[in-house]
Amino acid sequence: MTSLPRRIAALLSLPEHQITAALSLFDEGATIPFVARYRKEKTGDLDEVQLRAISEQQRLLNELDTRRKAIEDSIREQGKLTTELSRALAGCTKKSELEDLYQPYKKRRKTRADTAREQGLQPLADRILSQSGSGNPFQDGRRHVSLGKGVADAESALKGARDIIAELIADDPGRRRDMRRTVGQHGDVQTKAKKGADVEKFRDYIDYQERASRIPSHRYLAVCRGEAEGALSVKVRPDVDRSVAMVMRTVRHHRGSPYAGQLELAVEDATKRLLLPAGERAVRTVLKHEADEEAIGVLAVNLQALLLAAPLGPVPVLGIDPGIRTGCKCAMVSNTGALVDYQTLFLVGREDKDVPKLVSLLNKHRPKAVAVGNGTGGREAESRIRQAVSELDFKVLVVSVNESGASVYSASELAGRELPDVDLTVRGAVSIARRLQDPLAELVKVDPKSIGVGQYQHDVDQGQLERRLSAVVESCVNRVGVDLNTASPALLGHVAGIGPKLSEAIVARRESVGPYQNRSQLLKVPKLGKKTYEQCAGFLRIRNGADALDNSAVHPERYRLVKRMAKDLGVPLDQLIGSERVRQIHLSNYTDADTGLSTLQDIVGELEKPGRDPREAFVTAEFRDDIQQVSDLYPGLVLQGIVTNVTNFGAFVDVGVHQDGLVHISQLADRFVRDPHQVVHAGQVIQVRVLEVDLKRKRIALSAKKKVSS
Repeated sequence: MTSLPRRIAALLSLPEHQITAALSLFDEGATIPFVARYRKEKTGDLDEVQLRAISEQQRLLNELDTRRKAIEDSIREQGKLTTELSRALAGCTKKSELEDLYQPYKKRRKTRADTAREQGLQPLADRILSQSGSGNPFQDGRRHVSLGKGVADAESALKGARDIIAELIADDPGRRRDMRRTVGQHGDVQTKAKKGADVEKFRDYIDYQERASRIPSHRYLAVCRGEAEGALSVKVRPDVDRSVAMVMRTVRHHRGSPYAGQLELAVEDATKRLLLPAGERAVRTVLKHEADEEAIGVLAVNLQALLLAAPLGPVPVLGIDPGIRTGCKCAMVSNTGALVDYQTLFLVGREDKDVPKLVSLLNKHRPKAVAVGNGTGGREAESRIRQAVSELDFKVLVVSVNESGASVYSASELAGRELPDVDLTVRGAVSIARRLQDPLAELVKVDPKSIGVGQYQHDVDQGQLERRLSAVVESCVNRVGVDLNTASPALLGHVAGIGPKLSEAIVARRESVGPYQNRSQLLKVPKLGKKTYEQCAGFLRIRNGADALDNSAVHPERYRLVKRMAKDLGVPLDQLIGSERVRQIHLSNYTDADTGLSTLQDIVGELEKPGRDPREAFVTAEFRDDIQQVSDLYPGLVLQGIVTNVTNFGAFVDVGVHQDGLVHISQLADRFVRDPHQVVHAGQVIQVRVLEVDLKRKRIALSAKKKVSS
């Protein structure tokens, strides 16, 4: 069998030696962020996307090999593994090909063909299959009548023989492959409403039909959800007569033979009863897998955009979780996110009596911003807060913050450890404030599926989803870097090589001994060895520490090289960092077998701007105070909004009315847009125009086009 690196290289169209190097590093325990950033020379500059693709293909091919071995072992135990079959199994590149070969050898429930063989009807089946000689099928059938074996008459005998032939035809790997291709290329996804079911949510998909090869992922997932909820019946079928004819062409068939009619009946039965259902199941599996892949991809892109959203920064913030009946929970957090004060104030509804108390709270703590959750009562609360802010003698920014998942965090074990002495609702307000300070640091505490940036996250393959989203979180955390002396265990746990247990140990030492003064002190953390230190050190930052390089992405293994650069320039290291003298470094003087230009360019980039944050500058949308409900909207109204979710068919935008509007892909720009993600991203502030408002269905159609069509 071809080697694993060669197989992956063929699948990804990458040089085999780069694949081999990456797999070798993975086997040594290296993480993807570490390899992408600090081992460019070994992999030939493979980036993180390529490395993750290699890792995923390794996983999939290992699963394929595991299944191959299980099938070989099963057939060998039956004493039926031939050299030819073993060679065929070794040549399979897909699970479906393996299963096709395994089909005749599977342990399964007793079939109609098994019963017919027990009744002694195999010779009759062979005669029909041969299509040779003269004779009368019914006379042959009568010779096999046996009441003791359950064969009552000639027709029963012929039917049993046809069952044997149908199974033989349907078990052929080539025919199963051809039927999958036919169903996939020519089959239609067809839906019907189930009798007595509530189909209101799925009324767009009643009596719906679309070619399987063309159906978009979001529509296929929608019909699958309708099926799962018992509202729709779904099938994928090509033209049945054409399918029967296709199978008929693959068997030996003489129209003049007296047995031709029996063979035709067997082929029709094999096609309708066995091949078509098997083909449909296989195609639906592929459709679901592809739809899952696309939906997960969309969710991953949206999650990355939210995690990398611009932070307001380490400033004092008042977080407010709005409530009408029970009041607004107000939590004041320090510039480090620590809770310093909290109150419940009635700011919306009939009892908006506590606006003066809010003014007093703001004057007491003088926050730089107020973060208002965008849930129920959020817009009304925001209006009252702006009124309170206008009475102050200092400037306070009022920002609407997406609170999706805040309640999940509030009830979590993690929130209980972080804020043990306060109510769940106060924890929610704290989380809202921290999200404004640093979205990444706070959102990593919430299950990505609960952040509200996908449509079908609960319908897709959960294992696949977990792997992809975990990779996104890991990538974002390591791209930004983590402050070793302020980060929570939840954030540290996503740093390359650390994980949840070590993150707790790192924080425990910080709390008992005091702030880390240099990166090397990590080696004093119990169970944090040299390998883990190698993986994580470059992604951790120490501000105002003993070594200025500790506040950069320069890896400790390169400190000696950087000091040599400073010495060669004749300047102290601390004066080189952040100065224009960095541009005088001649990189060619420092290249060797382990240090290439890519690594040197990364080092110089860090020396120019140490500890730089790759995220954009902070901006926020300004919602209009007179627009707070869907009924306030009307066609032609122009508003600012925040993109909350991007799908393959458009973008959902929060315009401050508790119901996101949809900017269809055709309305995203004045030019043709193939992929919405190329135009907008989650968290982006954009200007939109209202096209249509459906109050009954609570649907808002928006446009982001600059030109208004006449």
